[in-house]
Amino acid sequence: MEAADEADLLILDAIDAPPPGAESLASGRDAIIRAVKHAPAGPGVYRMIAADSSVLYVGKAKSIRKRVLSYTRPVGHTNRIARMIAATASMEFVSTRTEPEALLLEANLIKQLKPRFNVLLRDDKSFPYILITADHVAPQITKHRGARNRPGDYYGPFASVWAVDRTINALERAFLLRSCSDSYYENRTRPCLLHQIKRCAGPCTGEVSHTDYAELVREARAFLSGRSRAVKEELALEMEAASQELEFERAARLRDRLAALSAVQGSQGINPRGVEEADVFACHQQGGATCVEVFFFRTGQNWGNRAYYPRADRSLSEAEVLGAFLAQFYEDKPCPRLILLSHKVEEQALLAEALSEKTGHRIEIAAPQRGEKRDLVDHALQNAREALARTLAESATQTKLLEGVAATFGLKAPPQRIEVYDNSHIMGTNAVGGMIVAGPEGFRKSQYRKFNIKSADIVPGDDFGMMREVLRRRFSRLLKEAPRDGAGEGGDAGGVQELDATGGDIGPASEAQSTQAPSPAVMPGLEPGIHAGSMAMRVEDSSRPRGEDGRDEPGHDGDLSGAIAPTQVEATPLIVEPDTPPASDPEEAEALPDTSEASPWPDLVLIDGGLGQLNAARTVLDELGITDVPLVGIAKGLDREAGREQFFLPGRTPFRMEPRDPVLYFIQRLRDEAHRFAIGSHRARRKKDITEAGLQAIAGVGPTRKRALLRHFGTLKAIERASLADLEQVAGINAATAKAVYDYFHERPPG
Repeated sequence: MEAADEADLLILDAIDAPPPGAESLASGRDAIIRAVKHAPAGPGVYRMIAADSSVLYVGKAKSIRKRVLSYTRPVGHTNRIARMIAATASMEFVSTRTEPEALLLEANLIKQLKPRFNVLLRDDKSFPYILITADHVAPQITKHRGARNRPGDYYGPFASVWAVDRTINALERAFLLRSCSDSYYENRTRPCLLHQIKRCAGPCTGEVSHTDYAELVREARAFLSGRSRAVKEELALEMEAASQELEFERAARLRDRLAALSAVQGSQGINPRGVEEADVFACHQQGGATCVEVFFFRTGQNWGNRAYYPRADRSLSEAEVLGAFLAQFYEDKPCPRLILLSHKVEEQALLAEALSEKTGHRIEIAAPQRGEKRDLVDHALQNAREALARTLAESATQTKLLEGVAATFGLKAPPQRIEVYDNSHIMGTNAVGGMIVAGPEGFRKSQYRKFNIKSADIVPGDDFGMMREVLRRRFSRLLKEAPRDGAGEGGDAGGVQELDATGGDIGPASEAQSTQAPSPAVMPGLEPGIHAGSMAMRVEDSSRPRGEDGRDEPGHDGDLSGAIAPTQVEATPLIVEPDTPPASDPEEAEALPDTSEASPWPDLVLIDGGLGQLNAARTVLDELGITDVPLVGIAKGLDREAGREQFFLPGRTPFRMEPRDPVLYFIQRLRDEAHRFAIGSHRARRKKDITEAGLQAIAGVGPTRKRALLRHFGTLKAIERASLADLEQVAGINAATAKAVYDYFHERPPG
């Protein structure tokens, strides 16, 4: 499960899916034929909708009408297309001005709606950048992720936070820029440790003038902008001049800075000479799975790589997957001027035109055949092969572990979704419940959830009551949004938000991409180039579920109204010749990915606790009428020793596993991950409470004394660690107040 720590990693096992029957295929063709009559003739995007209102497929075309007509052929479809046609109940169309606009809109809708017959990019994270701020007299260097709201210069993207931290560490040694926050900077009265170890020039206390510090910032910006050779030559000249003037200490500092710059460049791996800015994509397929490896080159340096595992039908070629992947990849990311590919994609010129229109400058997309650029692609392709081989091997190991879990706990089949629950609090304060999710592909961090415990009926410190509240909220919501009888039938059950949002205190653990439909008031994913003059049209099928007022039942993906008003058209059946069953081609009936979303119902629930916790969980599920969810309690061993855990199951005698059983190690990892997540959520909430209340929550400490303490110690953490004697030395703080501050932080157990 190590490789599964990336939330974007998901490989679905392939299953053999038979071709659809003639009757279902004819029904789908009839719905498409009714839609053809109203399909626009120009460029745009079309959506194929199932009977339950879930989106099956999003496509774009230069002529929507011609493309939709191609689906009405009675024969000649692959197994995948035939299944898609058979499931279609209606279609929706959106016209755009140009084909590049249609390509961008298609990528937006695929990311938002997650149709099961499209290639899906599993990526719920933005890339980290290095930011040198421009809103302070002494600019700060820091890592940044998300919207670029703060003034300054952004450098990236980097493939991981680890790569950013490593680079910032080296840049601090090379340019001595501060990385502290502005509030920390303003409250310093003496240089911090970073200045002592020569990783900061110390502008906060005047160790360096603002003019000299600005020169350091200029050099750092020049280095990150690609002018590294010029910067190194300047430092070398300064070092030689200092040495000739017998300023050996200054020469030694410059020497250390030069060494740090060399370390930055040397740690970047392969650094191409002829490629200043490019993204390199390599696609490899094996065992029905696909891996896309991406390398980022900026300022002539390798800034890291990342492997993606898109969900795709195994009948699609590497070039087809790569083409669909690219459009989605740059939907919310900056695009470099050069994109190198391992395979030539079908609509390469169109994609380049669309990205050029989006970015405002020319984008070149190429599949090089020789030279240095080809070497970069080959290097990325080798990494893709190795990454996919590792993932397939880990997937096989994971499958064996899940089979062992099923055998140990008496499950009918290996669990596909395991939920683990734990609580964390200090004497009942800032109580938080945590839920983690794991499956065949590892930890599903985008589905982690936290529950802030606020029930007034729970006595502080009542772990059983907290567990009851967490499970009641979790499964009550699940019963409401995905009833057990219908789970897994609609194709969209996996997109249910499990938690009760009414309390306003529950939220996802990470930035998971929403699978809900876009708001009816706004055109989803509308690019700046697609204006309100574009036309939207929907073609309705009489079989679509309706409410009493004739509108769509909740759960439909939303009207295309607001900025672009939809045109409602009555579906008029056309007289057509009877359908001919599709040809049965054994080569086409190959295994297909299980593209339906997994059920949100757990196959196994693990509770971090003994018999009491298990009984509390069982009580809640019995009250809700849930009897088919297996429950297991995990009690820590004697003296909380790992390997001595005792397992409690309803109706079974408690037991232990063999100390070196791989399944035991697997369960321990799940338990420890839930523990880590719950404690982290609790500490974040406690820290927020302390920060919001501040020192003013302490009796006798007002704004004036608060400022005096912060001015003396610099941070709240330093005040918390200060001794009573140190507190009494602060100007304006008497002995009684110092004792109150000390007791506030030390009488309670630490977090």
